Amino acid sequence: KEGRVITLEFEDFYFITVYTPNSKTELERLDYRMVWEDEFRKYMQNLEKTKPVVVCGDLNVAHKEIDLKNPKTNRKNAGFTDEERGKFTELMNAGFIDTFRYFYPDQENIYSWWSYRFKAREKNAGWRIDYFVTSGSMKDRLESAKIHTEILGSDHCPVELVIK
Repeated sequence: KEGRVITLEFEDFYFITVYTPNSKTELERLDYRMVWEDEFRKYMQNLEKTKPVVVCGDLNVAHKEIDLKNPKTNRKNAGFTDEERGKFTELMNAGFIDTFRYFYPDQENIYSWWSYRFKAREKNAGWRIDYFVTSGSMKDRLESAKIHTEILGSDHCPVELVIK
């Protein structure tokens, strides 16, 4: 209803672009977000029955502490709640791959979003909330993943995935 998902069907995979709902200030949409996460995961799994899935977009979650500059002070903020992070873990446990972490499991200080406030980008006080996620069956086709922090013009920067 909110126009958050566009799905393209290619010969050997589905490509989904998505903007995941933000839980908002004081987590006013967290309950909605939890339902959305379950339904979106089911949608991906249903498509996967036919062919692999590639998802790209703003998933509005920093999965691990390594994925944001200040994890301790953001613990209960939208995008870093235990609930949101848990849903991302469920997605990974359902056989999907966070492609950036696949290639760079321990890479620190690489983010895809910075607040416009407090000179966050200048200080690199960011969050990694933009992802390429693929079906596990695409593992052998993954060639590289990048986050283009050098590209300015938005509070987000582009993410990239190269597949065979």
